[in-house]
Amino acid sequence: MDEKEYRNFYDRVGQWNGWDFSKLRCKVEGKTANLYEEVVKVSKRSDVLLDIGTGGGEAILSIHEAALLLVGIDLSSGMIQTANANLKRSGVSNVRFMQMDAGKLDFPERFFDVVSCRHSEFDADQVAKVLSEDGIFLTQQVSEGDKENLKQALGRGQSYGESTGILMRRYIQELSKAGFTEIKWFEYDTVEYYQAPEDLIFLLMHTPIIPDFGQNQKDFEILRAFIAENQNEKGIQTNSKRFVIKARK
Repeated sequence: MDEKEYRNFYDRVGQWNGWDFSKLRCKVEGKTANLYEEVVKVSKRSDVLLDIGTGGGEAILSIHEAALLLVGIDLSSGMIQTANANLKRSGVSNVRFMQMDAGKLDFPERFFDVVSCRHSEFDADQVAKVLSEDGIFLTQQVSEGDKENLKQALGRGQSYGESTGILMRRYIQELSKAGFTEIKWFEYDTVEYYQAPEDLIFLLMHTPIIPDFGQNQKDFEILRAFIAENQNEKGIQTNSKRFVIKARK
C-alpha cells in the first residue's frame, strides 16, 4: 500500500472495529510483552500521558487509573470516532481523544510526562518536544520478520523481504539524535496458533499485514493451502515478531 491507500484502509477499519482484537482466538507460545503494562509501571497518578496512534482508544481506557489525564491521538477520523464512542460507553472522565498527525504534535512543549506509541509511526523530535524533562517514551513496533511464513506463502506483505532490525535501528538512531538517553530495547519472536480460519481471516482483513488481502480470489485459495500446511492440534501456526524501545529524555 502507498500512504494514501494505507490511510483509507486504516480509516475504514477504525469505523468498523477500532483497534480491538480481543475476540481473536489465538494461543501464544514464547516470551511476549504488553506495552501498556510497562506504561503503567512507569506512570504516576499525577502524570499526564499521551498515546500516539491510539486507534479505538481501547488500551488507554483500560489503564485510565494510571495517570491524572490520558490523551489519545490518531490520524484517522474513523479511529477517533470509534474511540469517542468507546469513551462514552466507558464512563471514564480522565481520557480525551483527538484527531492529530503524529508528525506535528499540537501541544505545549514539555506537556506530557509519559508518551506511548504502539504499532504506529512517530516522530522522535516531536515526541521530545512535548515530553517533560526526565519524561519517558515507550513504543512497541512490528518487526520485519512478523508473520513470515504467511508473507512467503502470499508473496507479499508488510516489510516483506526486508532484513530484520532495520526499523528498530532507525528508531533508536532517531531517538538518540532527538536527545533521548537511557535508550533500552529488546525484541521477541513468539509462535502464534490461530484457532480457526475465521480468526486468521479476521486478522488479515483488519490489519495491513497483507496489503489488499481478499481483493483477489486467489488470496483465499493460497490461504486454504497455507492453513492445510500449517495447521496442527494447537491451531494454525505463524509468528509474531515485535520490538520494544524505552527511552528517557
